[in-house]
Amino acid sequence: MAAATTTPAAAAAQCVHIEAVQTAVPTRVVEPGRTRVVAVAAPPLPAEALQRRVRAVLYYRAGAAAAAAPCAWEDGVWVKESLSEALADHPEMAGRLRRRADRSWEVKLNDTGVRLLQATVDAPLDEFLAAKDLARRELALAPWTDVNADDPDMCPPFFMQLTRFQGDGGYAVGVSCALLLADPLSLARFLQSWARTHTRMKAQSKAAAHPVVQYLAYFQRPETSRKRVRSVPIDSFAGDGAAETVLFRTGAAAPAPDGHHRALAAACVDQASRALGAARASRLSVVVVAPAAGDDGLVGKATIETCTADDGPQAWSGTGGAGTSLEAVQWSELGLEELVLRDSKPVRVSCSIVTAGDEGLVVVMPDGAGSLLVTATLPK
Repeated sequence: MAAATTTPAAAAAQCVHIEAVQTAVPTRVVEPGRTRVVAVAAPPLPAEALQRRVRAVLYYRAGAAAAAAPCAWEDGVWVKESLSEALADHPEMAGRLRRRADRSWEVKLNDTGVRLLQATVDAPLDEFLAAKDLARRELALAPWTDVNADDPDMCPPFFMQLTRFQGDGGYAVGVSCALLLADPLSLARFLQSWARTHTRMKAQSKAAAHPVVQYLAYFQRPETSRKRVRSVPIDSFAGDGAAETVLFRTGAAAPAPDGHHRALAAACVDQASRALGAARASRLSVVVVAPAAGDDGLVGKATIETCTADDGPQAWSGTGGAGTSLEAVQWSELGLEELVLRDSKPVRVSCSIVTAGDEGLVVVMPDGAGSLLVTATLPK
């Protein structure tokens, strides 16, 4: 009986402790004038659209390399250094959202950086994963601050948090990234690039001799910097609009006729609503991702448009032509389960899209191999 009465109290007292808040900036300066356009079919973009984001949490156990690894805080410095190096090859991830004169939006590649937090949690990894309300508790591992529509260039659209669990050496990497900055596939590919950079830099001991790294490592160790930034009870995190998402693959990545993407979006939502047993959203917001073309300074493009449920699966089958069947696939298509850190793959990967309001949300992404990946998100 004693164990049954103390366990809930202990769980209620669990906190996430933010030990450090930093900004990782690219190690190379981006060329002036580069931008990622966000074209809006019917400006202005509603304020809630700025908060739509991808959230991913990857959990790791302490692998064989843990025994020879540096202390937690020095390892955190490695994360910052490797993240900065990876951003040099993906400068759009370090940019800021900005409203243009025509009321459309863009991601300005201005090297402002990614917000990086280091944290600890009052629970071992297995205990945390066993919680019945894991989805809500994960909010403590992937932070987010709403983008201010009036002053967006002062708000980071990408957060990363390295969280260490109690006792067993387990840790989690949590990210929250605005959909206007990167779609789920682009985010996954950036994280894979960062993980490879992290592994390479540690293998080469590239950061060990860097005097700034040594300086940061010294001042981040618990014995030299005991004051925490803040501590927040995990139970205080409320739901933030996470919805249910189904991922599809279709072979129709060629240039499409007018109305193609709206019909595709409606067809995906139709199938997703049946798979989830959820009501169909009457109104859909559709984000269509396009890669950069030419040397005009653009780093990709996203187009945002709306459609209704009337653009249904019949319209899709009529516009797509051959090879346009939809196949529901797993989130593992993004490749996050293969993201190796410290010689280990994650023991669990959680990925979701956070949206707002009662609209459905569809993201259409070319996979670079002639196919499209499409997420269809329905509000709960």
